[in-house]
Amino acid sequence: MGLGQGAVEDLGMTPGAVQRNPDPAFWQGRRVVLTGHTGFKGSWLTQWLHRLGAQVTGIALPPVGDPNLYSLARVDDLCDSHFIDVRDAQALAAQIRRAKPEIVFHLAAQALVRAGYDDPLATYATNVMGTAHVLDALRGLDSARVAVMVTTDKVYRNLEQPYPYREDDALGGHDPYSASKAASELVIASYRDAWLSTQGVAVASARAGNVIGGGDWAADRLIPDAVRCWQAGRALPVRRPQAIRPWQHVLEPVGAYLRLAQALHSQPTLASAYNFGPHTHEAATVRQVIQQARQAYGAGDVQWGHGAQGPHEAGWLALEIARARTVLGVQPRWTLQESVTRAIDWYRDHRAGVDARILCEADIAAFEAAGS
Repeated sequence: MGLGQGAVEDLGMTPGAVQRNPDPAFWQGRRVVLTGHTGFKGSWLTQWLHRLGAQVTGIALPPVGDPNLYSLARVDDLCDSHFIDVRDAQALAAQIRRAKPEIVFHLAAQALVRAGYDDPLATYATNVMGTAHVLDALRGLDSARVAVMVTTDKVYRNLEQPYPYREDDALGGHDPYSASKAASELVIASYRDAWLSTQGVAVASARAGNVIGGGDWAADRLIPDAVRCWQAGRALPVRRPQAIRPWQHVLEPVGAYLRLAQALHSQPTLASAYNFGPHTHEAATVRQVIQQARQAYGAGDVQWGHGAQGPHEAGWLALEIARARTVLGVQPRWTLQESVTRAIDWYRDHRAGVDARILCEADIAAFEAAGS
């Protein structure tokens, strides 16, 4: 799927030039609904949308854990925030329709592999039916033009073979989290094909690799676990040091979601599934990420495991990002080393007393500068 001169012009760009950053002129005053705005990615996306001038309505459960980025960065000041469970179809639809969005970003999810093992039914209800509820709320909604539905890199039937997965590879999932996200991809495609495309709503799914960045305090995530342990003077236990993942800074996929929404608004025929991640050769082992994090932190003990602890998790996962690069002009911007260093610096500066929102704004500005 190539991006020809006509498509470039449709996206508001001159031939031979690709606008790499979200366009403030496009987003200024744009009505946006964002589910999952209280989460890690959602908090970063809300801040960037506010920076661009969008009018954001956030729908999510209350933030989990203390500390959390939503509270520390005062994200509720930047949007019209509503605490609604996406499993509550009636309340969700009523709020979406009141907001009259032009663009919807669906990020609300049960987003952890191990939590999926602990409560599979809640995981399926949130990730599959929650996705269906969001899409169903758009049926007959005249204002809606774009829906970016965020899933995960784990939607693919992982054969543990050393090649990157493409968007048309088979879906699957060994664990409940991965399977629920793969199932949500079928729901997304069905609503797009059966109703929303003919209604004039461009629906795309966004499959992003593992994200790192400041402000994530969720359990069972590598960098947050490392920071917690090292700040407390404890050794970090690492279960699977040889597992390979497509690591990227959180601003890489968040910026890609914004770019994807812009492209879909001007050219709805681009509605499809898109992978967002690092270049294939930059997929790295857990050991490599921790070694870089320890170097950036300046210290930190690690207890290396042997890969047998805990429930099954994929050992090798990488994404082919050619479609995002050629169709949308989205390319990775920060190397793994820079991404890890920026994440560690964020936590260090925040612990030293720097305001969380200021730290996020600085990273967003640096990311935009790298793309200009």
